[in-house]
Formats: sequence, C-alpha cells, structure tokens
Amino acid sequence: MYVNSGYLNNSRTPFKEKVKPLRILSAGTYQLHNWPKLPTWRPRGRVDWQLIYIAAGKGHFIIDHKDIIVPAGNMILYQPKEEQHYYYLGEDQTQVWFVHFTGREVKNILQAYGIPLENNILCTGLSREYEDYFRKMRDELVACRWGYEEMISYLFRELLMTMHRRIEENLPRFSGFTSQEIDLAKEYFTEHYNEEIIVEDYARSRHVSTSWFNKSFKKAVGTTPMNFILSIRIRTAQILLETTDYNISNIASMVGYENAFYFSRLFKKQKGLSPAAYRKIFREKYTDNL
Repeated sequence: MYVNSGYLNNSRTPFKEKVKPLRILSAGTYQLHNWPKLPTWRPRGRVDWQLIYIAAGKGHFIIDHKDIIVPAGNMILYQPKEEQHYYYLGEDQTQVWFVHFTGREVKNILQAYGIPLENNILCTGLSREYEDYFRKMRDELVACRWGYEEMISYLFRELLMTMHRRIEENLPRFSGFTSQEIDLAKEYFTEHYNEEIIVEDYARSRHVSTSWFNKSFKKAVGTTPMNFILSIRIRTAQILLETTDYNISNIASMVGYENAFYFSRLFKKQKGLSPAAYRKIFREKYTDNL
C-alpha cells in the first residue's frame, strides 16, 4: 500500500474551526496494490468535513446500512459527526484522494459552488484536474511554504468549481485510461494548434486506433478532434484580428494555415464574415464606442 499525505501544522488531530471561513486540515492519497483490505469505521464521524475522490478501482461505502460499491469517477462527501464506514480492497487496485477541511462558512461555500449536500455520493466523472488539485494541496501541506494556508484554500475552491462544472455538464463516464487520453489530447491540441496536426498520426503516437480515438474524443468533448483544433484556431485568429495589425496572410500562418485563401474560407464559414470584413466591423464598432 502507498500512502502520501500532508497535514496542517504536521498535526493529525482534527478540530473544528469557529473563526476562519475555511481551513484545509489534510490532503493525500491511498493506493492499494498488495494490501488486501483498508477499512475505516468512525461511528461518530469526525469534527471536520471529508471529501474522497475515487480515482481508480472502486470503494465500498456503508450508507444507510447498505454496502454500496462506488466506482472510479465519483466523490464521497462526509459532513461533521456523520458516520463514516467504508473500505477498499487491494484486488480492486484502488486509488483514492482525500481532503479534510473545516471552517465556520464551509456549508455556505459548498452551496455557493453548487455542491449538493443532501447526498454522500457525487457523480463528478474522472479528470486529471481533480488529481492535480488534491496533489497540489498535499504538497503545500507538506512543504509549508509562505502563504500555504491561503494557497490551499484557493486550490480547494478551484476543485469545487471544477466539480460543479462537471456535475452540471453531466459528462459521460469513462475509464481512467480513456479520461487520461482525452485530457492529454486536449492539452496537446491546445498547445500545438498552430502546427500541422494529423489526427491519424497523433492516435498512432498514443498507440490507439484512429476510430477509437475519434469516437472517444467526440463522446467526451462533444466535437471531433479536428473541429476542436479548428475552434482554437478561429478563436485565436479573432483575437489577432481585433488586437493587432498583422495582415491576413500572417494571421493565417500564425494559427496554422499556410494558405491564406483556405484560411479565409474557413473563417467565413465559421463566423459568417471574411477575416477582413470581421476586422473592419469590429474596429468600426470599437471606434464608435470610444
């Protein structure tokens, strides 16, 4: 079993914060490999709140006397003094992240970010973003650098905001592998949108089939990989047309098109105006508002 956690002031003793609106007490991860079972039972709960993210495998949670299997892609929220009874099995290859928090405004903060309090289980979907937030909070608690308490509060709020977006979007559920591949693809396309991108070559570089990649990407993102790249290019071109004096050929090249005429046709198809017309109308409108 692998455990890596950080604690506020290096103390494992939970407490109830009555003055500050929010304080993060601990954050970390458990990964079960050869360890057969990791049980937790707190009949009277804890004085603080706990949020658990199932990143891989699954967890077994006893809620209302029922053994509920919670797969990866879900979070579990425990309120203060609420019974906590759950266990993880090594055979499930489970990985979980957790954060304990307290504060006089916690309930209001959770409600402000649209986190439902009436259910323990939150269907948030799988995302590397979640793991990044948990990891950063843990690392801040371990390093205890200047301003770390404020930093982890910001990170926790960003986590809540991301959870709310995922819950509202009701994104499809994916395996951990699929979710990671889509996140990596989105990052790559966003960073390299102005280069020549051939989807077939990208899929081959990730050792997956083009058909599987296209289908999975569209299901997760709502559009094809090429349309995703196109939207970034057109959006960037808009900004360049609005804020710079580069000519159309230069802008076409900057967003990934060597043929300015082809770029202009694509831009007009997407925005209903040629690049030159778009720039003219935008600047006339901007000048009128000065």
